[in-house]
Order: sequence, then structure tokens, then C-alpha cells
Amino acid sequence: MILYKSNDNWFGDMSHLFRSWTMTKIFRSVIGIGVYAAAFVWVVETYQWHDYLVMDTMMFSLLGVILSIFLGFRTNTAYDRWWEARKQWGALVNNTRNMAIYVDSMWPAEDDGIRRFMARHIANFCIALAEHLRQGTDLDQLVGVSPEERAYYETKDHIPNFIALRIYQRMAEAHRRGDINEGDYINIKAQHQSLLDILGACERIKKTPIPFSYAVYLKIFITAYGVLLPLGLESSFGWTTVPLTMLVFFALLGVELMGEEIEDPFGLDCNDLPTSSIAQTIRRNVFEILEDRTPAPEDPRELYTKIF
Repeated sequence: MILYKSNDNWFGDMSHLFRSWTMTKIFRSVIGIGVYAAAFVWVVETYQWHDYLVMDTMMFSLLGVILSIFLGFRTNTAYDRWWEARKQWGALVNNTRNMAIYVDSMWPAEDDGIRRFMARHIANFCIALAEHLRQGTDLDQLVGVSPEERAYYETKDHIPNFIALRIYQRMAEAHRRGDINEGDYINIKAQHQSLLDILGACERIKKTPIPFSYAVYLKIFITAYGVLLPLGLESSFGWTTVPLTMLVFFALLGVELMGEEIEDPFGLDCNDLPTSSIAQTIRRNVFEILEDRTPAPEDPRELYTKIF
């Protein structure tokens, strides 16, 4: 995700466009439509086909209004998904902090084992979730995973689920032993349940994109509008049709492709959410709360050596 300060540097912010893969695709398509428009105008001007291109530009205005409605819905839908994902990860930050505070407050002060266990597993849940929403969890990214745990996780497809399972098993065991009372168990159980609720909400966002038929229809509409636009502009603007067609196509295609980019907010595109960074923030927070020390080192292998 690109981090920037609003109203800080107008032209500096604009320079990010040239480093975006989405903008690269847009520019390629705009250049392509420009070449097409130039070829069209050349043919019309060379062979004097102006009499065959009598077309009322009002039709393009009406089509533009219809297209703007579709694009407005497309953009709003994509941004709603992006913003809902951000709210879910914001809730994850709050709930993991609450859970760490509960653990530190409810368990006996001398029980360092539960604090180390919970710090590792809460952090690993968030790190695993960030990777799970992309191409799958990379076990090398997890914090302080023992060889036994690694062998266990390698047999599973849904790593965040089983990290959450281990957390709950430890909580239930402490409740059975009497380390925490019934009220404390109910309270921390709600915090644990929120982790799975957030996991499910993120998977829902990830696996439910805009309906395919709608996406294809919008692409066809934008392409057809761009192809037909020189027919309506050439008789009035001549060679100016070329830059005008490119500008209009740039606006329409840009809105569509930006919507596609933020539709999946968990990836690695420049406008996606910084979920890996948020997960590392959670890792630092829970280790500070539960072990009252400098946050764990970045290298998971170094952390494992230090803890065990």
C-alpha cells in the first residue's frame, strides 16, 4: 500500500501513477486506442468518407450517462469491499490487544509459559491470516514454530484455523485445571471467537468478487464505447479526435481497473491493504504486553532460539 500525506505534494503524489502496474496496463490500452483512432482518422481524411459518418453526438452523451452509472456502482462496490476489509483488520488489532491483556491479567503472575505460548500463537494467527488470504501460509514467516508444530501445520490446509484451535485448547485446559475462573473463561472465549469471526469475514470478502457477468459486461461496454467514439468525434474535431478519444478512454478504463485492483484488498498491489505490516504490528504489541520486553526479533528462527 502506498502511504502518503493528503495535500502534501501534488506532483509527488501523481508520480506514483507511473510506478503502478494498473497504470501501466491503462497506458498500454490508451496507446492502443490512440493508434486505432489515428488510423481511423487517417482513413477518413484520406478517402474523404465524411459524408458516410453523419452521426448525432447526443447518442454518445446518453451512452456516457449509462456507462457512468455502471462505473459508479462498480467503484462503490470495490471500495466497500476495501473499507470493510480495513475495518476487519482494525478490529483484529483491537481484539488481539484485548486478548493479550486478558491473558496477562487473568493467569497467575508466575506462569510465564502461558504468556509465551499466547504471544507466539496470537502473533502467528495474524501472520498466517495475512498469507492465507493471498497464496497460502508460508510457515517460514511464523514466529517461534517448533519442529513438532511445523510438522503438524504442514499436514493442514487452513493454518489459521489450527492456530486458533491450539489457542482455544490451551484456554479450555486452563479452565479445567482451575487456573482461570468461569467468568474469566467466558470473557476470553469471546475474544477468541472474534478472531474466527474476522477470519470468516475476510474469507467472505476474498471469495465473493463482483459477479462475473457484470464485470464482463462492463468491459465490453467500455471497449465498444471507445471503439465507436472516433465515429462521433471525427466530423467535428478532425485529428483532435485522437487525443480526445485517448482522454475519454483513459478516464473510463482507469475507473474500471482501479476498481478491479481494490476489489481484492488482501494482495500485494500498491493500493491493497498492508496486512503483513498490520500483522507485524500486532506481533510487536502482544509480545510487549505478555512478555514485557522489547518486541520479538524479525527472524522467526532467532525468536525460537531466544524463547526456547
